[in-house]
Amino acid sequence: MAFEHIPLEQFSTKFGEAVGENKSLRHTQAPPSLKGQFGPKGALYSGWETRRHNPTYDWCIIQLGTTGTVTGFDIDTTHFNGNEGPQASVEALFSSSGADPQVGDPEAIDLGPSARHLFAIPESQRVNYVKLKMYPDGGIARFRVYGRVAPVFPPGLTDTFDIAHVFAGGRVERVSDQHFGVGANLILPGRGKDMGDGWETKRSRQAGHNDWVVIKLGAPGLLEVAEIDTAHFMGNFPESVTLHATALPPDAALPATLDGLAWTQILPRTKTGPHRRHFFQLAPEHAGTPWTHVRVTMFPDGGLKRVRLIGRRASGGAPVAAADLEGAAAETAALATTAAAPPARPRRTVPILPLTPEAFAPFGQVVQGYADHNAAPRGTRITPANGGTASKFHKLALLASSYPADAKASAGLSVYRCAALPAAKEWKVSVLERHAHTNQAFVPMGGAGGEDALADPGHAYLVVVAKTQEDGTPDLGSLRAFRASAAQGIVYDTAVWRESHRLLWSLSGIGLTMRYRSANGGLRETDGLYVRGDADWGWEHGGLRDSGAAGARGHSRGIDLSAKKLEDGWQDSMDVDKNFGFLNSIVTYIRGVLDASTKLGTYPCTPELRTTCSFLQDQQPHQR
Repeated sequence: MAFEHIPLEQFSTKFGEAVGENKSLRHTQAPPSLKGQFGPKGALYSGWETRRHNPTYDWCIIQLGTTGTVTGFDIDTTHFNGNEGPQASVEALFSSSGADPQVGDPEAIDLGPSARHLFAIPESQRVNYVKLKMYPDGGIARFRVYGRVAPVFPPGLTDTFDIAHVFAGGRVERVSDQHFGVGANLILPGRGKDMGDGWETKRSRQAGHNDWVVIKLGAPGLLEVAEIDTAHFMGNFPESVTLHATALPPDAALPATLDGLAWTQILPRTKTGPHRRHFFQLAPEHAGTPWTHVRVTMFPDGGLKRVRLIGRRASGGAPVAAADLEGAAAETAALATTAAAPPARPRRTVPILPLTPEAFAPFGQVVQGYADHNAAPRGTRITPANGGTASKFHKLALLASSYPADAKASAGLSVYRCAALPAAKEWKVSVLERHAHTNQAFVPMGGAGGEDALADPGHAYLVVVAKTQEDGTPDLGSLRAFRASAAQGIVYDTAVWRESHRLLWSLSGIGLTMRYRSANGGLRETDGLYVRGDADWGWEHGGLRDSGAAGARGHSRGIDLSAKKLEDGWQDSMDVDKNFGFLNSIVTYIRGVLDASTKLGTYPCTPELRTTCSFLQDQQPHQR
């Protein structure tokens, strides 16, 4: 086969990223000198070295990380001087059966001591094995194979996956700085082993600085979720990140200047934390827009380990058989939405994301201890406690109350003993509530024991939240869902809308810190504003109760609610307009201090759930 010697200074312009590397030859760092160091078998070298006096050749077979076409090689004999392999040859094979390669001996090429040898070849057919031969023996420090990945896609267009992953054909095409770590590391499999296999830039010294990287997706995609991983970056993670996307015509290359492109923000500037995976739902208003490139910008500088862009392909293209991407498939499985037929009406899906302090920050705080103190959010004060047997994470959240002085409210603690939701991938969301005068803390308590033990204690619960609009109603466009573990408590900010907690797996009781109002010597909630949807409600003693499917039905398109002050406390009253059937409306009511003339509107919504919850995009809150 014809080949071309490539000067080392032309390396970056001739070759892209590596397709695969082999065991002792595959280390990503440059070979270090081990001169003067000896082991049981003699002098030590960073590389592959064989015994002397081989009459033919030594060889190794390398299975590439994924199938691809080959365009060149790097055979590096750095620090092998006098014991370098004097000649080498490379063979390639595509095998769908996994059978051992059976190939002939091509002509060998000459190698020199302590040098990198770069070779470019015409682009090959798809291969997944290469065989390196060294004549007759000696040492080779590094061996790399360069080429293009054959993308691996799931079979269906509704399947979600990491479209930026290197195995899906993703590529890092432009980067502002890679002083300590290259940008192409961001789309590699797994989470790496240290900071060296991530992307890290040099320290900036000027105000307003940022660093960025542009990732080309493996196929035009509809993006839903971004994962920003700062694993191993504990004191040098970026202060914040933002994501922008653009769409280029097929086969169009990035222009020399990126500022002329039409970039659309899909993730606003959001703070990051040390040494963890951050999951963010991307801008829902652009959920139906197919993108080809994503620009990741970090402020002001720092390091990221991986970037995952979860979504689905916008079109089919040439199908490629799905393959198990080892860790990559497992990493994104929990984020994938349920495959379903196209909906009859437009709707937006809200995925369930793992709970992190940064993603939950717009709604409240996460209460959590950290085994690695370096992974705690910036500014967290940590001190030893209990004679050194414990660590105290100080004031992860503060109590807040804004009750009127005459409300006679006081702090209280309740316990919820909850049953788990039945196993499913989707659940309906029918209730949102907020507490206008206090924040709320929810903390898992454990599985108990003895007679009070939970039959099937578990490890996760569902958190659904939304911001409040200026008129006090929930901002459904901000609706987010998180999966919290049994090791995480949460604190909702004052007036943040939330759903009643659901246990994804059977869990312990959940402790609730909130405010109460005294009525008839007892305690009752005073500031809970609820939004209710597809549920059955009955009339009991002049108030509302959950009657279940068999109860009296009080559904209507509009329900006017008011509060009447009674001598013994406060009570809800309900005026049901029976002229309207139930039309998938969400109805609001309030319990607590309200003027008797207060009227609350209706908020049309179809809470048909796919993964967490979804709603009709063409319906907006209105007053009756």
